[in-house]
Amino acid sequence: MSTVPPPGAGGPPPGTRPERVVLRLARPYLGRLVGAGLLASATELAGLALMATATWLLMSAAGQPPLDRLTVAIVAVRALAVSRGVLRYTERLAGHDAVLRLITDVRARVFASLAARSGPTGQRSGDALSRLVSDVEAVQDLLLRVLVPGAAAALVGVLAVGGAALVSLPAAGVLAVGLLVAGVALPVLATALTRRAADEVAPLRGALATDAVDLTHGAADLAAFGATGQALRAATRRADRLARLERRLAATGFAVDAAGVLVAGLTAAGVVLAALRADVAGVLVGVLAVGTLAAVEIALALVGAARQHTQLRAGLARVAALLDDAPDGDPGAGPGRQQPTPEPGTDAADGVPVDATTTGSDVRFEGVVVRYRQGAAPALAGFDLDLPAGRRIAVVGPSGAGKSTLAAVLTGAVRPDAGRVTLAGRDVSTYPPEALPRAVGGLLAEAYVFHASVRENLLLGRPDADETELVGATRAAGLLDWVREQPDGWDTVVGEEGGQLSGGQRQRLALARALLAAPGVLVLDEPTEGLDPVAADAVLAGTLAATPAGRSVLVISHRLSGLAGLDEIVVLDAGRIVQRGRHTDLVATPGWYREQWLLQTAAERGYLALTP
Repeated sequence: MSTVPPPGAGGPPPGTRPERVVLRLARPYLGRLVGAGLLASATELAGLALMATATWLLMSAAGQPPLDRLTVAIVAVRALAVSRGVLRYTERLAGHDAVLRLITDVRARVFASLAARSGPTGQRSGDALSRLVSDVEAVQDLLLRVLVPGAAAALVGVLAVGGAALVSLPAAGVLAVGLLVAGVALPVLATALTRRAADEVAPLRGALATDAVDLTHGAADLAAFGATGQALRAATRRADRLARLERRLAATGFAVDAAGVLVAGLTAAGVVLAALRADVAGVLVGVLAVGTLAAVEIALALVGAARQHTQLRAGLARVAALLDDAPDGDPGAGPGRQQPTPEPGTDAADGVPVDATTTGSDVRFEGVVVRYRQGAAPALAGFDLDLPAGRRIAVVGPSGAGKSTLAAVLTGAVRPDAGRVTLAGRDVSTYPPEALPRAVGGLLAEAYVFHASVRENLLLGRPDADETELVGATRAAGLLDWVREQPDGWDTVVGEEGGQLSGGQRQRLALARALLAAPGVLVLDEPTEGLDPVAADAVLAGTLAATPAGRSVLVISHRLSGLAGLDEIVVLDAGRIVQRGRHTDLVATPGWYREQWLLQTAAERGYLALTP
């Protein structure tokens, strides 16, 4: 089961505040955010002016002066009441417009970072979802609930003190002290009281999301191993811990808010006393008192901003770590970012050699060693292999021989501990993660099928493909007849993880998507998994026929039937090559390949034969 990472885990590099990393992405929207901040300030100022003007109007009206002396104040109260609502609506509109645009960029970069992570990271799908949803929303809250209201409260506080100084300097001094207590001391206190508990909330939410996935999607496995009770207890402990932390945060917030109300009352009383000693007129004393209450209430927004920021810190750190890992390597990249000049013979967009994406390129494994755990036997041990452009090679072997590791190394998902893999003479690890699939890709183990239509799943391979290309890819994968039989055709929804499809149909859909992508080097990891022998041979033959002659193909399979037409077959065992050659040669040579060929042939024919 998952464990909760320490509060500081997954943060940005030392010396870099998460807020700074996140706010770099806000630069293209700085004008909108500044506008939202000014509108928020105007809204709060209109509210403060409304309270002060209404107080003056009521107290002056008590003396029954001529109506013309009150006309301006009456109009001002109406205007301020209306303008406050209009300004608040406009501020919300401007702020959310800027933030939602920013969130779109952040979420896309976080998704790209999660997708581009290589090798086993221990990342669980539930925690990844929490980062993509809850943690990214922390960026939104940072702007809308911390920076914008905090800046507005600070600006209005300064203007309130200036306005009070026009009436009475002593009263303004008392107000300044009260605002400092409400806007500085209380936020610092709130931060100190809630920081430790708040830092645990985001990791706990991620762990609970993981527990939810484990207990739903893994219910059958947990029941089979008798671990349902243990999983439930672990999830319950985390849920209880999260509930206790949130109750603690709520209680602390209540106490700080109560202190804020007390500060507002004491400040108003101090302002009244200072104004009376300064012989301020009675009406203005009332205006100062009510204005003080309104000003301190606005300053207390800084307490809420500080508390919110404390609760966001862990989520922001998790997002900032992913933004630092984003494929472009620059979290602050914006529309005006200067792109590096591509090398000659490379694609201008990403520096990938043109040959690697159009006609295929030579692939070479040189002494590749992969070891997943220290002290364990290597998954690949000094592996060497040449795959020239246009050549078609199969890698076979027993389970655990290192076949899938080989595919993962070639596609950049796993980095070797020693040796290297080159594509077109260039180390695979130097290719941009978002560009490498154009050069090397295909059908990998457990290819994901999304809860979308057949067309949408296929277009993930190449978004600009037309229907003719869709037909060609699905025909080669043996899926076209099924698509044409469906009432909705290409718009047939396949369900979550392809739940509306059989295992063989899911495999064909993923294979068709790989063919549509048409990478320079096509990697097929168990392309006929879940298919009956006749269909498996037909699909593999159709796939190889649909691959252009200049493209290299690497087939990883446990089935030996259908490999006779390949240029070479490599037998892998314990991470090492133990046999290699063409199908006819290997069948005639004693060894693992011959034994498996006889067993598989006998099984598919319905009887057991130990000799030809």
